[in-house]
Amino acid sequence: MKPAVVLLSGGLDSAVTLAICKSEGYGPHALSFDYGQRHNIEIEAAGRVAAATNVADHRVANIDLRVFG
Repeated sequence: MKPAVVLLSGGLDSAVTLAICKSEGYGPHALSFDYGQRHNIEIEAAGRVAAATNVADHRVANIDLRVFG
């Protein structure tokens, strides 16, 4: 299996992208971003999608958007 990184927001588009990636024979690693959003519902949804699709790895990267101004 070839590795791949899928940006996983927890929404429909990224969930479908992850499913297609798996169906095409890739071994996806999911990456989500915590940018200080008010609610963690996106991160929680991404975690549920990652668990449901049995991805090899799901990581959440913290990003401080203040560095962009």
